[in-house]
Amino acid sequence: MGGREVDKAGPDGTVDPHERYRRQIKLIGEKGQEKLKNSTVFIAGIGGLGGTAAIYLAAAGIGKLIIAHEGTVSLPDLNRQILMDSRRIGEERVALAVENLRRINPNVIIEAHPERIRYERAKAWVESSDIVVDARYDFLERYALNKACIDWNKPMVEAAMYGFEVSITTIWPGKTACLNCIYPEQSYSWEPYGFPVLGATSGIAGAYAAIEVIKVITGIGKPYFNQMHRFDTLHFHSYTVSFKRNERCSHCGEQEGESYESVYERFARR
Repeated sequence: MGGREVDKAGPDGTVDPHERYRRQIKLIGEKGQEKLKNSTVFIAGIGGLGGTAAIYLAAAGIGKLIIAHEGTVSLPDLNRQILMDSRRIGEERVALAVENLRRINPNVIIEAHPERIRYERAKAWVESSDIVVDARYDFLERYALNKACIDWNKPMVEAAMYGFEVSITTIWPGKTACLNCIYPEQSYSWEPYGFPVLGATSGIAGAYAAIEVIKVITGIGKPYFNQMHRFDTLHFHSYTVSFKRNERCSHCGEQEGESYESVYERFARR
């Protein structure tokens, strides 16, 4: 989808690879920045939530983003999907997302798929990534992604919003509760295109997801393992729900996952 430019040299002919990230390096350090550069994040869905996560991860200097989302841009998308453009109604959504993400940070490699999440297709994208962000709007796709992450032993940031409420947790296959442990698989009959959504709320959810990814990759802070953080954006009230893995879960019950320490060591070797 077009050429890829990178940061240009300064007046002395050299490029400081850390100048773009100078302010955040004060928080995560140069090693943390290198870990981001050497990581691949798969974002399933680049709407209001996933698009915001993609923007902040690209800005933070993630080395590669894999994104997947079906369809074209429509007018009702524009109250929240800040990667989209009013002048581009009817155009392919992921193509426009790639264009705008490259405008934000031309150093990031982007792989895009104009598709919904189905297990057989998504498992290759999960395998190629270090961590996954689940930003899909229906449970069928979320369950497929959950199973792929378990099968490939990849951590997944599970982010969602409904109305004014944001929910987020980070799943570690075989060590934490998975999505199916938290919400046992069943037939959820609801209208995915009709639920109420305020753009600012989905943006907060996307920013939360980006921070969780950065925490897992760099090792700073404490991700929400076996906990779900919920934030009511209307009343600015938040609370945390704790849960544990279901040993009989049909998705992860037989899975003995990689330890937190070994995964952090894997990121640290980059």
